[in-house]
Amino acid sequence: MGSRGLGLVLACCLLLAFACGLVLGRAPRGQQEQQEQEGTREPPTDHAERDEEEHEKYGPRQDEEAPASRCLRCCDPGTPVYQAIPVPQINITILKGEKGDRGDRGLQGKYGKTGSAGARGHAGPKGQKGSMGAPGDRCKNHYAAFSVGRKKPLHSNDYYQTVIFDTEFVNLYSHFNMFTGKFYCYVPGIYFFSLNVHTWNQKETYLHIMKNAEEVVILYAQVSDRSIMQSQSLMLELRDQDEVWVRLFKGERENAIFSDEFDTYITFSGYLVKPANEP
Repeated sequence: MGSRGLGLVLACCLLLAFACGLVLGRAPRGQQEQQEQEGTREPPTDHAERDEEEHEKYGPRQDEEAPASRCLRCCDPGTPVYQAIPVPQINITILKGEKGDRGDRGLQGKYGKTGSAGARGHAGPKGQKGSMGAPGDRCKNHYAAFSVGRKKPLHSNDYYQTVIFDTEFVNLYSHFNMFTGKFYCYVPGIYFFSLNVHTWNQKETYLHIMKNAEEVVILYAQVSDRSIMQSQSLMLELRDQDEVWVRLFKGERENAIFSDEFDTYITFSGYLVKPANEP
């Protein structure tokens, strides 16, 4: 194109600008005043003022009624107040789901303080009778004692005789057997024994205190014109089932001990001094 074409373009632009100015100058007077006021008015500073201007611009005038079919915004002034619809309430207790899996066991908490002792409860019902227990150990009886006597005289013969006693003074737990004339040890330990007899006139007195089959001590009195009381005592350490008894010597000599049915002249006694299981 050249300079001539460029001049034609500029002329066209000038003509279009002039025509637009004429058209705009024919706008209604009210609209021109409104545009002038809008041009001089300061821009709204916040959202509320901007909504108010839009309402004045696009809303109905005071002397005009709003069309029935027109939509209104809830934030516009003069909007009719509608009754609030209540929010439906749901009972969440009935909306129970399925039972979940059991969780892991938590850590043990700290021990609490010890509470005060509670009141004593009522006595419970009596229980059933229990079964009989096993027999106890007889060696656990830490007591043993006896004292026996004889009211009949005894003469020697061709063999040894065990002195049998017919009177029982003390026989704790029946450790002395009145039929055999022997004391049986059921509690091992140290014992004290004592033998008392009455001699016979013109006769010898010859006896032994025996431990099992062993002669331990002798009680002896020579022949005399008068009778006397003779005694012997000792201490022995016995084991379980040991036997202690009195034996009259056999008849190599005339040997006898005296007694009668009215008085007791012959006695044999013994008792436990110290059990073997004591320290």
